[in-house]
Amino acid sequence: MEMDKPHSDELIEKGRLLFSGEADFIMGAVSLDTLPDPDKCEVAFAGRSNVGKSSLINALTGRKALARTSNTPGRTQQLNFFTLGAERGTPFYLVDLPGYGYAKVSKVEVAAWTELLKAYLQGRPNLRRVFLLIDGRHGLKANDKDIMKMLDVAAVSYQLVLTKLDKVKKGAREKLFESVAAEAKKFVACHPTILKTSSVKAEGLEDVRTEVAFLLET
Repeated sequence: MEMDKPHSDELIEKGRLLFSGEADFIMGAVSLDTLPDPDKCEVAFAGRSNVGKSSLINALTGRKALARTSNTPGRTQQLNFFTLGAERGTPFYLVDLPGYGYAKVSKVEVAAWTELLKAYLQGRPNLRRVFLLIDGRHGLKANDKDIMKMLDVAAVSYQLVLTKLDKVKKGAREKLFESVAAEAKKFVACHPTILKTSSVKAEGLEDVRTEVAFLLET
């Protein structure tokens, strides 16, 4: 399903309702043996440190502090699990993955996070999609492509989500979109449609919610 095609009002409303109800933090996992049982569908959000991941999750759920935000990149150092959609009869896990690519984090910590992420991606049967956030001010970086390669190898479906578009001049947006789309075509597990968001301006939130609603129906 491509997000630039029209959606039914019913599916858009389902997406809105999924994210407007209860959203509860369940746990933070630091190893595979501490993950919750894979008894619900799951979507994960990943991205470079300071890409705006926590801000997007908060904006999607209409919360100010569901996911913690910080001016210090690299704060999320575990897999944070939230449950949503239970009262709508479609409970699912939303997973906030550790940020990557921040140079001031020690090599030992980076290696540990990378191994945990690899193991999670390869062994989580209920994971429907990873939403990979890309800072719209910078486009795809080398470490983003490294994660995309990892996802390709793990055969995990993922979709790029451009963030912070309120900080990108309108005249530069089209060039950014074309550049990222051209790069994305080189990766086999990457969904062809790029989602475009701004947490500050609430742009593109409906598209992300609707995409999740679609995933839970299929």
